[in-house]
Amino acid sequence: MAEPRVAVIGAGPSGLACAKHLLQVGLRNFVVYEKNSDVGGNWLYSPTPGHSSVYANLCAITSKRMSAYEDFPMPDDYPEYPSHRLLLEYFRAYAQRFGLYDFIRFHTEVRRLTPTDGDRWQVTLADGSTETFDYVLVASGHHWDPYVPTWEGTFEGRFLHSHDYKDPAPFQDQRVLVIGGGNSACDIAVDVSRVARFTAISMRRGYYVIPKFVFWGLPADVLYARMQVIPRPVRQRLIRLALWLLVGSPRRYGLLNPDHDVFQTHPIINSELLYCIRHGRIYPRRDVRRFEGHRVHFADGTVEAYDAVIAATGYKINFPFLTPEIVQTFWPPGRDEVRLYLNIFHPRYRNLCFIGLIQPNGCLWNLADLQARLVANSIVGRYRLPDRLDAAVEAAVRRHWRRYVPTLRHMLEVDWHEYRRLLRRHLPRSAPPWRDPAPER
Repeated sequence: MAEPRVAVIGAGPSGLACAKHLLQVGLRNFVVYEKNSDVGGNWLYSPTPGHSSVYANLCAITSKRMSAYEDFPMPDDYPEYPSHRLLLEYFRAYAQRFGLYDFIRFHTEVRRLTPTDGDRWQVTLADGSTETFDYVLVASGHHWDPYVPTWEGTFEGRFLHSHDYKDPAPFQDQRVLVIGGGNSACDIAVDVSRVARFTAISMRRGYYVIPKFVFWGLPADVLYARMQVIPRPVRQRLIRLALWLLVGSPRRYGLLNPDHDVFQTHPIINSELLYCIRHGRIYPRRDVRRFEGHRVHFADGTVEAYDAVIAATGYKINFPFLTPEIVQTFWPPGRDEVRLYLNIFHPRYRNLCFIGLIQPNGCLWNLADLQARLVANSIVGRYRLPDRLDAAVEAAVRRHWRRYVPTLRHMLEVDWHEYRRLLRRHLPRSAPPWRDPAPER
């Protein structure tokens, strides 16, 4: 039987994991398509706006111990929270260690993915050429297509999405409003506040703000990992108590109290936001209602003038190489749910898999590593999918919305530890470990 041919779309952290695990199960008839000039995906920083949403001063919000691939630890001399430059070096080292560069075609963009007769896929590239594959693994990421809400009125100052934010220097001595309640919004507000004359952050709701370092100087995600032996309801209460002891009530900072339990929304991991608020460098504001020239009207009736607005309002999930008909088979129109088995396998097209299409409350790429390992073992027949995938997906969707706040932002949310345990339960015992090629004689 001929070896199946596999296409991987994207050479970011998830795509690299796909390539590594295809090699690990003995497959070599595959290609990784990457439209950029190097590996790294979103972590391939550029000082000018482009594919990457990374900005100059960005550091990871997950610690190096909880962010490494399982069989490739980060260097000992890395700081606890590495910069984007160090992370890119890490991904390059990973690609070199496992010999992945030989399988990547750089400057090659996938324009269209079409099912063909015989249960295969035709890949059309930007130059018009086509190739046919037995399996396609989509690892193109979901933090690249900015989502910008619509507001009443028009803002006449500088308006940009956080995707295009690169450096605080252009905002020197300006009045700046950052809109959003996620990690990017909070990080950028802190970054801008170092040079701006006045910085405000507008949030629609209250969130839990978790410091990067907590008791005994531990990274927050390391402590959370150690708490996994505690039942979840008890763990939730302990975390709420710990946050009350560490930072106090959000009201002390002018923020709204959360209307949900901890980890029912994506957590904010930030040690500087609350510090900057209490030191008068960042001013909390309510939701934006409308723009009027340079003036911004907020939900509580406050009206203020700003020179610039940065909308850190998230990203659209977009696969421009998939037809709307294919997208609708796993993302029904008008419904905030992605219907994939284990967040990976398409119920109808079982040879179409998505790697990294999750939003964990921890690191993404080491979960994508496990996803890729499961998919690779499925391709070679070591893992078999259930017969009734639709029923399993429906049950998973119901469980998901009992757990998380029902918003588009949390459609892909997973608990890092719970999802990791789930994937490991599905991994077959016969899944092979990595073995270096025998040296040539």
